[in-house]
Amino acid sequence: MPTAVVWTCIKKNVVTCLLTTDEAGQVHKEIRTFGTMMQDLLALSDWLLVAGCTHVAMESTGAYWKPVYHLLEGQCEILVVNAQPLKAVPGRKTEVRDAEWIADLLRHGLVRASFVPSGAQRELRDLTCHRSTLVAERARLVNRLQKVLEDTTSNWPRSPLTSWESRPGPGWRRCWPERRTRRASRLGRPASCAPSAHLEEALVGYLRPHHRFLLAEHLSHIDYLDEAIASFTEEIAQRLS
Repeated sequence: MPTAVVWTCIKKNVVTCLLTTDEAGQVHKEIRTFGTMMQDLLALSDWLLVAGCTHVAMESTGAYWKPVYHLLEGQCEILVVNAQPLKAVPGRKTEVRDAEWIADLLRHGLVRASFVPSGAQRELRDLTCHRSTLVAERARLVNRLQKVLEDTTSNWPRSPLTSWESRPGPGWRRCWPERRTRRASRLGRPASCAPSAHLEEALVGYLRPHHRFLLAEHLSHIDYLDEAIASFTEEIAQRLS
């Protein structure tokens, strides 16, 4: 291994330890600290390129390693290592000592790399994780909507609400803030739900102005989430195809 570099990534800087071996077999060590702005990371990349770096090991601390990994991917072999098993440095802990310790382990082949998915897999993972977050947020909004309805003394059953949530019909949902109960019961009643008269009765409640405001805001947010989820679903489907 002619050249190895290791760093510990923290929020504001990247501490590096570069090890090089000369023709006589002597190991030379160089310590540098770089910022985390793009120009600093580009300077780090240029430094490694000029030094002929072939192997890089970095701690998987939070998400701080990701920008450096994305920048150096393809330039050299990168090993993202779990920091916990490597914290065997006796004495006072510093970022410089951590970098030197991991550099020495890397030079002797004693570090084990964590699995890092390919670029396409990482992008797909980001999209699916964010879509899951949107779906969870939508479910929380539906529960808040139910709470507001319960506060108005409306005895709106959860089974019709669930049926409504599973099919389109924004016109039916907009009826709540406007209290058009008869139109709502006609637009919202699926074949498996309660009769129209029952829905009309369930929609009757004591709606104060702030209830109408809350219902309108929740419904508007749900509409936005529906569009966002559909957009993410389309993007994920295109990438999978």
